[in-house]
Amino acid sequence: MPRPSAAQFCLGSFTVVATTVALLAVSGASGVLAVAVLVGFALALGTVVTVLSASVSSRPSAVAGRPGASPAAAGREYARQR
Repeated sequence: MPRPSAAQFCLGSFTVVATTVALLAVSGASGVLAVAVLVGFALALGTVVTVLSASVSSRPSAVAGRPGASPAAAGREYARQR
């Protein structure tokens, strides 16, 4: 598995911080165990986001790999995928 890029690492870190702040604000947790569980969940979510963004960016394009494919055809194919 390739190492995450700086942008993917920042996305995962932002996810951890934002999720932690949101969960702590919504839940009102004050105990050490409750806060640790929420932080652990946020850390797991940030890891999943980083891994998924790394796997999505490492997939080769189906159109780009075809010989003779024009850039316009690649744009249309991309539009159909989304």
